[in-house]
Amino acid sequence: MNNIKVWKALTAVLLCALIVVGCLYGFGVGWKNNTPAVPEQTEDAASEPTKEPADAASALSLWNDDAAAKKALTEYVSAVTDENSADFIPVKNRIAVFDLDGTLFCETDPNYFDYCLLKYRVLDDPDYKDKATDFEKEVANKIKEQNETGASFEGLEVDHGMAVASAFAGLTVDEFNAYIQEFKKQPMPSFTGMTRGEGWYKPMLEVVDYLQANDFTVYVVSGTDRFIVRGIADNSPLNVPNGQIIGSDETLVAPDQGDTDGLSYVFDDDDSLVLGGEFIVKNLKMNKVTVIMQEIGEQPVLSFGNSTGDASMAEYVTSGNPYKSLAFMLCCDDTVRENGNEEKARKMYDLCDEFDWVPVSMKNDWTTIYGDGVTKNAD
Repeated sequence: MNNIKVWKALTAVLLCALIVVGCLYGFGVGWKNNTPAVPEQTEDAASEPTKEPADAASALSLWNDDAAAKKALTEYVSAVTDENSADFIPVKNRIAVFDLDGTLFCETDPNYFDYCLLKYRVLDDPDYKDKATDFEKEVANKIKEQNETGASFEGLEVDHGMAVASAFAGLTVDEFNAYIQEFKKQPMPSFTGMTRGEGWYKPMLEVVDYLQANDFTVYVVSGTDRFIVRGIADNSPLNVPNGQIIGSDETLVAPDQGDTDGLSYVFDDDDSLVLGGEFIVKNLKMNKVTVIMQEIGEQPVLSFGNSTGDASMAEYVTSGNPYKSLAFMLCCDDTVRENGNEEKARKMYDLCDEFDWVPVSMKNDWTTIYGDGVTKNAD
């Protein structure tokens, strides 16, 4: 009788042990080292390629092999992405900032994109020119004179920003973008085979792609109106999201908000966002530095610009940086394939020598600017 009791007790213990083991396997717990069992790998996951560092030779194919700027950039990227290098930069700190006009995109033909846009809106657009204010007409006519004679007007940068804000006031963000898309279809005046929206410097687009392939986060930091930059970048080969596009700013309001402060007005389901008509800031020079800290929140390690309007940004990136950093400046020395200016180019080369920036020669460093099928018209 005692033997039967002992047998029953042992059987019960064994059954409990089997139940515990079954539960453990049911919840995916393995035996070795008490670590969770590895889920079975699917065919799709197994076939997913491992990311390799971008190859500089193919990534920068539109750059001449002997270009000093290309060598400086590729050596830099190689050093800061190598975990065994003393110059290694963690992915989260790999931030590059680019100016737009004259750095990524045609600077003047015959003027900045946003200047030409305002001039068209105020003086040429049949749906708006009769509604334009005297101030808008004054600014637009200064731009027209500047286009035709090269005249310079003090304070035009801010006046232009104010006129853009008022001339497009009341449009929704989508309506403003649609207007820009239509303007982009106009032919580029000085070129054959290119519209206003196609004026991207192809070698610089390669730089953006090359950096992104090496885990850099790219921002555009422009003096052009933020919404205009976003419009230029929309439906373009530049792969930078709107959240990483920074520019000059104007107010946004709800259509029925009127003069009510945003702390007192409540956005409702019938509202939309429209341009408020008030200019806020021109994002040039020192303003680029402050907005980088406000919107990005840390010091970038690479800067790309083309003018003294980008000098503060370049110096901010390369001064007291805990990581290896570089600033590149484009020199507009190509008068055959682009609307270059040799005097301005010489001044930029001198500034690069003075401040230890890396000069980029549009004439000598690039095999093309706008690609095949685009030619500059004879003067």
